[in-house]
Amino acid sequence: MSDTYLRLGVNIDHVATVRNARGGAYPDPLRAAKLAEEAGADGITAHLREDRRHISDADIDGLMDVLSVPLNFEMAATDEMQKIALRHKPHAVCIVPEKREERTTEGGLEVAREENKLAHFIAPLRDVGCRVSIFIAADQRQIEAAHRIGAEVIELHTGAYCDAFAEGRMEEAERELEGLRQMSTFAHSLGLEVHAGHGLTYETVKPVAAFPEVRELNIGHFLIGESIFLGLTPAIQEMRRLMDEARA
Repeated sequence: MSDTYLRLGVNIDHVATVRNARGGAYPDPLRAAKLAEEAGADGITAHLREDRRHISDADIDGLMDVLSVPLNFEMAATDEMQKIALRHKPHAVCIVPEKREERTTEGGLEVAREENKLAHFIAPLRDVGCRVSIFIAADQRQIEAAHRIGAEVIELHTGAYCDAFAEGRMEEAERELEGLRQMSTFAHSLGLEVHAGHGLTYETVKPVAAFPEVRELNIGHFLIGESIFLGLTPAIQEMRRLMDEARA
C-alpha cells in the first residue's frame, strides 16, 4: 500500500448503542464490522468504556475472532482496560480520556500532566506488540509529550473543527483546521504516525483527508447515522470516495 493511501477506520460503537437501547442482541456490532470490512474499511474501531454503555466485553471477544482487518481498541488508561488489552493483544490500542458524565469523548488526553504514569501504562502494551496511539488535541505540548512516552501514533481530535463548521462559525473552523494542519506536520517531523478523527462528516472530511501527513481517519457516529438512510455499505463507500478524491 502506497505512502499516499489514506486508511479508513470505521467505529462501530453506536451500533451497540442502538442494540443496548432495547437490551437485546440486535443490531449486532459484529455484523456491522464485517459489513464495514467488505465495504472497504481498512480497520475497525471499538471503544470499551468503563460503564459498558455501548461496546461490551463479548463484542471485543467476537471482533478478535471474526475480523480480517485490524482492530483499533479504544480505552481509558485504567488497570482493568490494560488487562483486557494484554489478554487480547489487538493490532492497535488507542488511549482516550473518559468521563462517566460525558456523552462522547469531549477532548484529547492530557498527556503532558500524566507523562510518567502514561509511559509506564503503555510500555507493557508495546511489549506484547500492540501499536499504541494517543488521542490528543492539536497541541504541540501534548504531541511532544506523546512522543516522549513512546507512543508510535497520535490521533488528532477533529471535534472542535467539525463543531465550528456545523454551527456556521467558519472563521473559527478555518483556525481549527489550520491548527490541525500545522500539528500534523509537526507530529510527522517527530516520527509519529498521524491519525485524525471525531465528528467528521461528508462535508468536513476532505480538508483533513488532504493533509499528506495523515495516514488514517477514524469515523463512526456519522457513518452509523447515515447508514439509517443509505445503508452501511453505501455510507462507507461514499466516505471512501471523498477521502480518495481529497488525497488525489
